[in-house]
Amino acid sequence: MNSIELFAGAGGLALGLSLAGFKPRAIVEWDKWACDTIRENQAADYPMVADWPVHHRDVRDWIDEYCSASGPPSEVDLVAGGPPCQPFSMGGKHAAHTDERDMFPIAVDVIRRLRPKAFIFENVKGLTRASFHNYYNYIRLQLEFPLVRRHPDQSWAEHFEALQRRKSSRKQESGLRYNVLPTLVNAANFGVAQKRERVFIVGFRADLDVQWRFPWETHSQDALIHDQWVTGNYWERHKISLRHRPRLPAELATAVDRMKGLALAPSHLPWRTVRDALTGLPDPQQEPNEAAKYDNHRFQPGARIYAGHTGSALDQPAKTLKAGDHGVPGGENMLVRLDGSVRYFSVRESARLQSFPDSYRFHGSWTETMRQLGNAVPVTLARTVGSSVAEKLLEVEAKQRIHPLHAAA
Repeated sequence: MNSIELFAGAGGLALGLSLAGFKPRAIVEWDKWACDTIRENQAADYPMVADWPVHHRDVRDWIDEYCSASGPPSEVDLVAGGPPCQPFSMGGKHAAHTDERDMFPIAVDVIRRLRPKAFIFENVKGLTRASFHNYYNYIRLQLEFPLVRRHPDQSWAEHFEALQRRKSSRKQESGLRYNVLPTLVNAANFGVAQKRERVFIVGFRADLDVQWRFPWETHSQDALIHDQWVTGNYWERHKISLRHRPRLPAELATAVDRMKGLALAPSHLPWRTVRDALTGLPDPQQEPNEAAKYDNHRFQPGARIYAGHTGSALDQPAKTLKAGDHGVPGGENMLVRLDGSVRYFSVRESARLQSFPDSYRFHGSWTETMRQLGNAVPVTLARTVGSSVAEKLLEVEAKQRIHPLHAAA
């Protein structure tokens, strides 16, 4: 199966989709540093990215060239990407459609022109905020009816009304249409050591008649509480003696008592914690010589606690890693040790929290690489979503082989 990756960043979504069985025809990213990260891994013969066709281009320029180079391109199985999230980010300017960085209209244009079998777009939780409700629904309707274009003299609100009329009319079954299912997910519930809430907007071309749902969650907070405070398996697994274990947080006492009274343990796996993710990595501050054996694993000084800047606990999933205009905001990229001391996560540690392989390198300064990681899709989550989409596309291919005349119709 082939794919095209837009707004690819450092490659987190593309890596996960490659693991799910997709082979990229194009990896498109305008940011030089992110492209250099991918190319550095290609130069180092990292196998998964070795044959990625990387295009350091604006998506608008790339799609014009791609569609005109040799006539209409052959069928595309999947278009994926993370349109820049700053217009909707909780830490951004909240400008939505008035923000020039809003790339959803460009994403819709690519869908209109390539007519892929499916698409996967990822964005921040802020997109679902009440203040963006109409624009969020507008994005969904544009993706559902990509042929209903916005005229130059139309406002987005007028175009939204036209799309709503199309959806409620009997014409909705004709022409190019997608069945679109947006889902708000927490990456921690899928085995990522990070409380990272993101929206995935997944669509399948309507003529394929695909019935799809977002994958079931595999991990839970209750299972972590049970693992830590009911069985104690978590501490034993990490070889933490009784005297060095933290005390049971008072706010968990009632839940723990309830769990102890149940015969069955939670059915999910425990949330993965910072400690889980960093197992085997030397502390870059306390063991700099050992840390130097790992790529991108150097101590970054300057971490401190102040109001609203408290860092991530060692025995919980990390806070959402973020990217900011001036370094790392909010303390989300900072580790809090059991003794209360703090330090910044190294780039390698942050990469683990985003489920990148240790052998995957990041190009640029600490601030620049942390920006790439803050914008990335966790590889594990991307693989989970990609695998569920790939499964449905393979089912479609199998049906078309068995019933070719029906498929042609």
